[in-house]
Amino acid sequence: MLHAVIMAGGSGTRFWPASRAGQPKQLLDLAGSETMMQATVGRLVGFVPPERILIVTNQRLVEPIREQIPGLRPESIIGEPCKRDTAPCIGLAAIAVLAEDKDATMIVLPADHVISPTLKFQAALNYAVELVEAAAERIVTFGIKPSYAAESFGYIERGAALGEAEIGGHHAFHVAHFREKPNQQTAEEYLATERFYWNSGIFVWKARTILDALAKHEPQMFAHLDRIRAAWGTSRQQEVLQEEFQALKGKSIDYAVLERHSDVVVVEASYSWDDCGSWRSVARIRGEDAEGNTIAGQHLGIRTNNSVVRTTDDHLVVTLGMQNCIVVHTPDATLVANKHDEEAIREVVKELEARGWTKYL
Repeated sequence: MLHAVIMAGGSGTRFWPASRAGQPKQLLDLAGSETMMQATVGRLVGFVPPERILIVTNQRLVEPIREQIPGLRPESIIGEPCKRDTAPCIGLAAIAVLAEDKDATMIVLPADHVISPTLKFQAALNYAVELVEAAAERIVTFGIKPSYAAESFGYIERGAALGEAEIGGHHAFHVAHFREKPNQQTAEEYLATERFYWNSGIFVWKARTILDALAKHEPQMFAHLDRIRAAWGTSRQQEVLQEEFQALKGKSIDYAVLERHSDVVVVEASYSWDDCGSWRSVARIRGEDAEGNTIAGQHLGIRTNNSVVRTTDDHLVVTLGMQNCIVVHTPDATLVANKHDEEAIREVVKELEARGWTKYL
């Protein structure tokens, strides 16, 4: 059967001060009226039944997610004891899925992407599932055709196309290489070749295949996961999960498996995709007014252009003579930053940690 796993453990530090440890970006309404978590679950409606949707997050977010997604079973939201990157997260999810379904096919997707339209996304997922059902050892990922030379994404270099009988109206290719986030010159070279995609971080595979791949390529990691698997569903489940997961070394699934697996296929996405990774991406998604401003909340702008302002309906923010700025108001912290310096917001979070001002994190 088909199962969906949503990875929701990110911290979203580039969205400080709106994004905090107890309410990170996936639980915020950055891209529309719904939170990003709600939108992610919503685009699976009609494709994967609620009882086969699993969310893996950190322990402190389990209850907030249950409040936002009340239709899921309590056991469908798993709290990781600590942050250990995507390979352990996916391994843990595969254990949980296989405990219920020994022949499970998994869709794995992050909770903080903006994707539309839903029907095209589901059609692409369905095609990927067919590719995996046709070859159980196959791993399928989705590539986004780049619209500009982005330095902030990893890239997938495509190889030979799959046979015409397999394509069925979609564009699918064997993966030649996975590439790190490039510098500007390399990104421009990638764009010019038309052989590269942005790496979306969305996958389809057999749950058994990904666990077997972790056992082969990451035996130390798998040893801890296997002890968790042995205790899953017993009275010692939480105790063993706590102990063994903390002992894991974090690693991304790209490094752990995808770059080493023999049969990886990339499907060219037919849908619109944005990773919503920064305040400037919110401007792309929400759109801009006649002055180039993106506004969420109560705002009065005078001679204000090309800025992003986020506040609440009961707190007025007034900007006067401002250009290319980010202004984010929350009850206990306000950010005013140059729009072109938003990557440094992470430095703010680090400085707050260094000063011990944890109540603002």
